[in-house]
Amino acid sequence: MKRALVSVSDKTGCIDFVRGLESLGYEIISTGGTKKALDAEGVKTIAIDEVTEFPEMLDGRVKTLHPRIHGGLLGVRDKDSHVQQMKEHGIEAIDLVCVNLYPFKETIAKPNFTHEEAIENIDIGGPSMIRSAAKNHKFVTVVTDVNDYEHILDEIKKYGDTTLETRQKLAAKAFRTTAAYDAMIQQYLTNKFEDKEAEKVVFGFDLKQTLRYGENPHQTAAFYSDGTKVRYSMTTAKQLHGKELSYNNIQDANATLQILKEFVGQPAVVAVKHMNPCGVAIATDITTAWKRAYAADPVSIFGGIVAFNEEVNVECATEMSQMFLEIILAPSFSTEAFEILSQKKNIRLMTFETEGVDAANKMVSVTGGLLVQGEDDYHETKVDCKVVTNAMPTDKQIEDAIFGMKIVKHVKSNAIVIVKDGQTLGVGAGQMNRVGAAKIALEQAGEKAQGAVLASDAFFPMNDTVETASTYGIQCIIQPGGSIKDQDSIELCNEKNIAMIFTGKRHFKH
Repeated sequence: MKRALVSVSDKTGCIDFVRGLESLGYEIISTGGTKKALDAEGVKTIAIDEVTEFPEMLDGRVKTLHPRIHGGLLGVRDKDSHVQQMKEHGIEAIDLVCVNLYPFKETIAKPNFTHEEAIENIDIGGPSMIRSAAKNHKFVTVVTDVNDYEHILDEIKKYGDTTLETRQKLAAKAFRTTAAYDAMIQQYLTNKFEDKEAEKVVFGFDLKQTLRYGENPHQTAAFYSDGTKVRYSMTTAKQLHGKELSYNNIQDANATLQILKEFVGQPAVVAVKHMNPCGVAIATDITTAWKRAYAADPVSIFGGIVAFNEEVNVECATEMSQMFLEIILAPSFSTEAFEILSQKKNIRLMTFETEGVDAANKMVSVTGGLLVQGEDDYHETKVDCKVVTNAMPTDKQIEDAIFGMKIVKHVKSNAIVIVKDGQTLGVGAGQMNRVGAAKIALEQAGEKAQGAVLASDAFFPMNDTVETASTYGIQCIIQPGGSIKDQDSIELCNEKNIAMIFTGKRHFKH
């Protein structure tokens, strides 16, 4: 008779799966809560201590860590010396292991969990059994995913056992499972104990969605999530309507939400095209914010992505239904607004979480490696604004300057943003020189640049940006400062009667 060892935290589908194994001639070994659940349903089981002849102890920390368990999993069935040793020591083979792990991720996702709770939810015996079974997959079936139950039972019914090909795939999945589990634990402990110089960085991600293709149709792509409840994130966003998301959609939507997160507590709307903002506005109400974000660049918004930080109402929905947009994101949609927008078959309507944690790190792949850095979550305030010119900015200009810095840090460098009255007027992104970015932004703003504020993500290497800004009527400039030629820009601002603010904080985005 074949033997299966079943020990699961997530008992979804477990009863039916084990009954299926039992009907196929398997003897069932089980532990703790799993055994209780199976016994309650009338499934005959053998307790783990009957196999080991050693009691579960230390509050269940030690129960499966025993030679009669791991010998039964690791013994090579066609190797005479292994067979002989197993016989000598009374070790019976275990042919199938069904294990899922203690809910560590769910524990640390709770709002008020303790460190002690986290530690007690680090599974030791489970990963050990999974790894033993996966190593010996030539003979042992290892089951870590409830979605595999039906397929495994079907194969055993058909062939008397799982196929080697299936066991190989399950073994690979098993090691992915334990690797991701360990990655999650080490990340928690690394952050908990503030180990900022870790010699290794390991992340575990679960497949969220297979994508039709990547940036271009000839590229493959997939979307993964680390399972954390992150606010303003596409990993926790829910699609309510529309066609499947693409790789580029997810990139653009992520950029949109990161800008929107700058404006918590005030009605704001952000429109993005190719990961750069084309229109951003704040107002006293969400409808006005939408109208001003659209007016900021009604040409570029075509085919773009729009995000609201308040519920989308009928008026906004009616206006957006008249244009082509890829995605609309919001915390919620009114019933009437959703009905209006969902009449468009392909538009993606999505909600996102405003509560949760913020991502600790920003990760970017490079060929053969990974760059990891902290998020650029610095927010300028009036305290950061050091006026370095004779001309003094008005309170309203300082407000706009801070608004501009919130946006320019999300624009690809070299970056210049023109703003006025809580609205973007021009955006210059990704240029090889700063004055080139300024010319693009100022040209887009046109006559509206008169009396506006220019925000720069980094210092001016020379005073040509000030010269260009002055010809468009810019009255206030905010930039980090720090160039060896800062004085040249200050002097030209004094000559042109332009107020200049230094913040001391650079916001490159490569």
